Formats: sequence, structure tokens, C-alpha cells
Amino acid sequence: MIFNFIFGRHKSDSKAGAQALSDLKVGESAVLSELEVSPPIAEHLMNLGFVPGLVVKVLRSGPGGDARVYRVDGTEVAMRRDLSRHIHVELLGAPAFGD
Repeated sequence: MIFNFIFGRHKSDSKAGAQALSDLKVGESAVLSELEVSPPIAEHLMNLGFVPGLVVKVLRSGPGGDARVYRVDGTEVAMRRDLSRHIHVELLGAPAFGD
């Protein structure tokens, strides 16, 4: 099941800059757009704060790069790469000077 929440955008627009959460590098931030997982897993992720429309940041990576720590809504969550590749995000642009 796909949980797809679109906030003021057309579906075709949201796919343009979409990528998997596992593709982000340490230090990058993105907006959660879709959870392509089964309903029980999606519900668990949403209870942890992974709600589409919120900003998620990659904080650090474990040895070998498999487990990563993400910050979403003030909570730090460790997640394996095989799960994070089913979470789609839209990369945020770099902040402007002075932001």
C-alpha cells in the first residue's frame, strides 16, 4: 500500500525531485513525500514521526553505512537502509545566505 500525501501540489510535480530516503547523504535534509510500505509498518513509522510533509535530516551513519540515524520532528530514529529505500523524499535546496 502506498501512503501518498500531497500538500498543494499536483502528483506529477511531486515526482520530479523525489528520491529515496536512503539516497540522502549525511547532513542533508528533505521533505517526506511517500511511504511505500505495508500499513502496519507505515503506522509504526508515522507514530515515530515519519509523517509526509515533515522535514527529515540525516544525522549520522553506522559502520558500513547500513544503519542511519534520522531526525524528524525532534526525534532521532535509527533505520536500516532496506526500509529507508521505501520512503520517498523531496530534497530541500540549500538555505540562502543569512537564513
